[in-house]
Amino acid sequence: MRLIPTKIHGVLDYLVGALLIAAPWLFNFADGGARQWLPVALGAAAIVYSLFTDYELGVIRRLSMPTHLLLDLLSGILLAASPWLFRFADEVYLPHLVLGVLEIGASLTTKREPSHTSAATRGGDSIR
Repeated sequence: MRLIPTKIHGVLDYLVGALLIAAPWLFNFADGGARQWLPVALGAAAIVYSLFTDYELGVIRRLSMPTHLLLDLLSGILLAASPWLFRFADEVYLPHLVLGVLEIGASLTTKREPSHTSAATRGGDSIR
């Protein structure tokens, strides 16, 4: 069931992106390696593709909402699994797992169409 409006999802995108970038320093695992740089890279990527998403808080609006949600889903899966994939779960896993699961949940419960219809979507210029 998709309950989260795209406008709320957009706010979450920018907040969670910033949180992912800051997480290694906030949660004291900024000592290099995948445990530090993966959330930073995923947070920066989320902010960038949010700027390009065709929704209320997008700036350039070339990326469709379904594509955005797929990127969120894949990012969440990678983030949640990363402590075991990259073998740092003995040092830190909870921030990666929790934020990854939240990202997965948001991707699966956000509406697929924004409340507006942009000119790009009407003209077929969005990436589908």
